[in-house]
Amino acid sequence: MKFLSYRRDGADRIGAVRGDQVVDLTDATRLCNLGEALRKLGPQQLRELADQASATLALAAVDTYRPVVADAERIVCVGLNYEEHRVEAGRAKTAHPSVFLRLPSSQVGHLQPIVVPSELPEGLDYEGEIAIVIGRGGRRIRAEHASSHVFGYAPYNDASARSWQAHSTQWTAGKNFPSTGAFGPLLVTADEVEGRVLSVTTRLNGAVLQDADTSMMIFPIPELIAYVSTFTELQPGDVIVTGTPGGVGFKRNPPVLMKHGDVVEIAISGVGTLRNAVVREEI
Repeated sequence: MKFLSYRRDGADRIGAVRGDQVVDLTDATRLCNLGEALRKLGPQQLRELADQASATLALAAVDTYRPVVADAERIVCVGLNYEEHRVEAGRAKTAHPSVFLRLPSSQVGHLQPIVVPSELPEGLDYEGEIAIVIGRGGRRIRAEHASSHVFGYAPYNDASARSWQAHSTQWTAGKNFPSTGAFGPLLVTADEVEGRVLSVTTRLNGAVLQDADTSMMIFPIPELIAYVSTFTELQPGDVIVTGTPGGVGFKRNPPVLMKHGDVVEIAISGVGTLRNAVVREEI
């Protein structure tokens, strides 16, 4: 099953996708955010409502996608989780994942513009990643039980303001400019991809710049869930962004960064393709 967050007639809404149709869930739930729906109703009830409701809109008629989970209480991002990227970044091996936080306000949806801040005339770096959305919360989740806590998967572009990221040993400043993290278009529930090796491909203006799969992760997704849930109690609707492969732009010679007029795509096999135009900030 697939879910989306969108806007229609000026109102935020959530829905499920059935074929090429959207089943609106806001009228049935009186909720307009997927995170809140998962917290209040739980994954099972949300799926049952999606099965019972009638389709109300053609998917092609959706003109404003929102971040799949626009109201996550936690967006935990993982750095340096592919060996090729760790090597190109010149970082030492670590015994534990490197994590940082993103703000929900830094996100945009599918087909919405990624905005290059005026402070970054050189451009933004792309980072194609897989995002997982928690369906069942928990604390100190064991890795062998982690898959039962995952509601679904979606593409993510964890774009980076590299010069600001380099201001200190902490990456927060480089990861939270408004409209720099893209998330969508759809969430695909875990049962549709369970047990599969997922590929991650980043294309900039049609050129493939990143291409890897989840078998190359240093810390697999179950280990990430176990680690993150140790220091914070995960809640339904929380997001873990699982790391980018090698091939990032600022380590290329010459560097390749996203600039005004570019189009960037993040494709996850069996999940979907996130597409965003890139624009400069107008001030």
